[in-house]
Amino acid sequence: MFQPGQTVQSKPRTPLMGKGIAHRGSLGFILMSTDLACEADIFAMAPEGLGIHITRLKTDDYTTNETLARHIDHMADAASRIQPDMKPEVIAYCCTSGSIVCREENVFREIRRGAPYAQPMCIVTGVMDALREVGAKQIVVGTPYLDDVNTAEAEYLAAAGFDILDIQGLRLETGVEFGQVEPAYWKDFALEIDQPEADAIFLSCSGVRSLEVVDEIEQATGKPVITSNQALMWSCLRRAGIMDELKGFGQIFKHPGLRLKPTV
Repeated sequence: MFQPGQTVQSKPRTPLMGKGIAHRGSLGFILMSTDLACEADIFAMAPEGLGIHITRLKTDDYTTNETLARHIDHMADAASRIQPDMKPEVIAYCCTSGSIVCREENVFREIRRGAPYAQPMCIVTGVMDALREVGAKQIVVGTPYLDDVNTAEAEYLAAAGFDILDIQGLRLETGVEFGQVEPAYWKDFALEIDQPEADAIFLSCSGVRSLEVVDEIEQATGKPVITSNQALMWSCLRRAGIMDELKGFGQIFKHPGLRLKPTV
């Protein structure tokens, strides 16, 4: 029995050591402090043997182009905090509208500044990777955003070569509101905005619970459904060399990732 004042002396042992949880690789994610959905989605999609490392970026719970533009200011610091000893293969910024307002090249630069060993990524890059992978040119887009954010998103995607047949937002203002919209509503919303000419439906935003109904929407429409978190995870996995065909998260996971955009 230990008595106060004694010195603990452990016996010599040789622990059984393995490669750890992340024996297939690891991914890092920079989430918004206001995001209520992305973390759960990431862990739901993480295959066995993959390490997941997450940090949060302090953000305003009011989503406008102005507040989104401030995310870049602390991006490098956030990237530097993601398990630097483990050196994740990819580190991704998890905000769709923020990726657009801050622009991919600026996000990549700042992530590299904080974590030069990792491939930098952001959601809008993953989304465009996924849309190209499924051969989508004409798309409809559903978001929770205000229309100034929707306009910026439509302009960005159009400049990247996609035809935006329609983009509709729920005109919500805060990340908390985004995360409180029920998955069943995202299914109804997707079916409402779908058009016969659309090659795919894109449900935008890391903070919404659209992943939970992807399979249902695909079954109802017969076309690919891309969500922000699903597309990001698929692209990050493929960039890390992990080719698992995950079930329950949409047909994108059947694709090997032949059209990934270089993050330069």
